[in-house]
Amino acid sequence: MSGVNKSIVIGHLGRDPEVKHLQNGSAVCRLSIATTRVWKNGKTGERQEETEWHRVTVWGKQAEHCAEYLAKGRQVYVEGRLRTTSYERDDYPGAKFYTTEIVAETVQFLGGREHGPPRGDAQQASTGNAQGNSMGQGFSQPETGLSPDDNIPF
Repeated sequence: MSGVNKSIVIGHLGRDPEVKHLQNGSAVCRLSIATTRVWKNGKTGERQEETEWHRVTVWGKQAEHCAEYLAKGRQVYVEGRLRTTSYERDDYPGAKFYTTEIVAETVQFLGGREHGPPRGDAQQASTGNAQGNSMGQGFSQPETGLSPDDNIPF
């Protein structure tokens, strides 16, 4: 029996996308997305909020689209799978550190141009729609010839 590893996040970029190109020319883009949960405290009635930051890695042509059209503050929908990796640091010999990220399969740009300036004309360039698309654009993960488990140069 197989398991399910699916993550869906809708949030805002906390910084501009960071893109790198591997030696074979494939692009990899790192996004930092904030989601905020808001609730009312049952005892005091005060509004509470909690912000969670998500690391997202996008591969291939989709990574290039993200780097070109997304910017800090822009709202985005990401669907993908969780991946946890370990690493060691020179300043803590023998200690293992872990990080969890979302490996994106689908990225959709949400909101209009008033929700953070895209770089270029995102609505027309990515959809071919002269009126644009207020819900954004989706890009499915293309085949890159690489495994998303390969080391990422960030």
